[in-house]
Amino acid sequence: MSKRIALVEDDAAIRENYVAALTKQGYLVEAFANRQKAEQAFALRLPDLAVIDIGLADEIDGGFTLCQQLRTKSPTLPIIFFTARDNDYDTICGLRMGADDYLTKDISLPHLLARIAALFRRSELGNQPSHKDDMLICGPLEMDTNRMTVNWHTHSLTLTVTEFWILHAIAKFAGHLKSRQQLMEAARMVVDDTTITSHIKRIRRKFQQVDDRFDCIETVYGMGYRWKSS
Repeated sequence: MSKRIALVEDDAAIRENYVAALTKQGYLVEAFANRQKAEQAFALRLPDLAVIDIGLADEIDGGFTLCQQLRTKSPTLPIIFFTARDNDYDTICGLRMGADDYLTKDISLPHLLARIAALFRRSELGNQPSHKDDMLICGPLEMDTNRMTVNWHTHSLTLTVTEFWILHAIAKFAGHLKSRQQLMEAARMVVDDTTITSHIKRIRRKFQQVDDRFDCIETVYGMGYRWKSS
C-alpha cells in the first residue's frame, strides 16, 4: 500500500512542484496551504508522514504549532520541517518540538526523498522484534539499530535519523577518532559538512537533558569526534 504524505506549504508553486515529485515516487500526497486546513484533515485521519513549512500564510510560526498538535496525536508519526529559515534557533526549536528532521528548501530533491525514505524505514522497523546483532551496548549507552532507539542509563532519547547514525558511528568504535567525512558517510545520506557540528551539538543537548554530567562525546578540533567510555 502506498504511503500517505501530508505536505503543508503556503507557496502554491512550491506546493505543486513537490506534490508532483512525491507522487511520481509512488506516494499518495495531500497538500494543504495553511495550518487550519491541515488540522481539519488530521482530525479525521493522520498521514504516514508530514512535511511542514514553518511560516504558513499569516502565521510566522504556524508550522511549529502544527507540529506540537501532531505530536499530541501521535508520538511516532515522522515529521519533517521543510523551510527557507536556516538558523540554529529555528532548527533547535523544531527538533525540540518533536520533529524528526529539519531541512532547508535549497536541498536537492534526491536529498529530500532520501530523508523521507529513511524515516519510513525507521517507522516500519519500529514494530519488529529486535535481535542481539542489532544491539550496540557501550557502558550505559544502548542503541538498537533495528528499531533505531537510544537509551542512556535507561532513559530513552529521541534522535533524528541523521543523529542516530552519527552517534552510532562514534559509539561503535569508542576511543577512535571519526572525521566529519566519516560521519557524513555513517549518516547514510547526504549531509552538508558544515552541519555536522550542529548535529553533534544537538546530540549532546539531548543526552544532557537526561544527564547533566554527560561528557562522552569529545571534540578533537580540526579533526573530528570520538566517544569516551564513561
